[in-house]
Amino acid sequence: MLVPLRRSFIAPLAAALALTACVPSSTPPTLPVARPASPPISSAAAPRPAPTARPAAPVRREAPADLLNSVQALGGAFKGQVAIAVRDIDQGWSVAWNGDRPHPQQSVSKLWVGIAVMAAVDEGRLSLADPVVVKRSDLTLFHQPIRAKVGTEGYRTTIGELLQGAMTLSDNTCNDVLLWKVGGPDAIRRLLAARGVAGVGFGPGERELQARTAGLRWRPEWAGGGGFLQARAAMSYEARSKALQRYLDDPYDGATANGITLGLSLLADNKLLSPASTRHLLALMRASRTGPLRLKSGLKPGWTLAHKTGTGQDLGTLSTGYNDVGLLVAPDGRRYAVAVMIASTREPIPVRMRLMGDVSRAIVATTTR
Repeated sequence: MLVPLRRSFIAPLAAALALTACVPSSTPPTLPVARPASPPISSAAAPRPAPTARPAAPVRREAPADLLNSVQALGGAFKGQVAIAVRDIDQGWSVAWNGDRPHPQQSVSKLWVGIAVMAAVDEGRLSLADPVVVKRSDLTLFHQPIRAKVGTEGYRTTIGELLQGAMTLSDNTCNDVLLWKVGGPDAIRRLLAARGVAGVGFGPGERELQARTAGLRWRPEWAGGGGFLQARAAMSYEARSKALQRYLDDPYDGATANGITLGLSLLADNKLLSPASTRHLLALMRASRTGPLRLKSGLKPGWTLAHKTGTGQDLGTLSTGYNDVGLLVAPDGRRYAVAVMIASTREPIPVRMRLMGDVSRAIVATTTR
């Protein structure tokens, strides 16, 4: 049930809405990609270099009261189902609103695929220079800029360029090709469990996830998305609503906000990947072109954000899976993992983006006094 909210006036933002994660379209950048399928990721973590030494920080047993109050107020006032979590990576405290309830991830799940790819690089099973041929049968649906490049003979690129497309443009096809290169959904789940990322699930892959969310079963002939859109449009509103509610009640790709900030903190401390692979993945996340008016909108000069957005399907005025998660770094190097996950709401996009920016503003304001 949606909780009533006092609305603040927010001006229309028109063209500034930018790229979202799963559904929107965009002009693709130049991408390369390609190599024969690699074996699944093993559940055992490969040896990794020790974390980079950082100056010792005083351990604070409790979070700043002002930040706790701000997070609780923002979560409680928002008209919709939302989860918010903030974790101080260096001092260890955390605050949350609804932080342990699984929420749809949508394209936030590309973060875990990116980690799996870089883990395979660390283990010597993949190289970012490995060639890949993306075929028409590999195409997914919704946001996939690479689709324009895939001709009858396919498109020749590399693992590294596919990773760039998945992390900076949230390209669904780039991500799904990488997903199967590292062994599929089960391999991601094993990796997360083996490396201590609790509270994070992983869905069945983009095509099956979106089909099930709409109450359909994916068909291979829908590759590219056109057939799926036609089949979805032919469904009754009642059938789609029932399927969407089923997804919201028990998300196939569900994760908790606390689990995501745990995963981000482990990544930031080089506990999931080697330092070199961590730096590469975070650089791609900082270069992301999606969601510039979400978490990033609340930052002050000198702060940086390495993040991953997610955007789910809409039905009428109901929007689902509107997310932004990432690693905030202050000018003095202090680090905060943050997750804002809107499972469902009827609030317009500017209101959702304002909430995310307000979370970032609260972090900046209460940690720099």
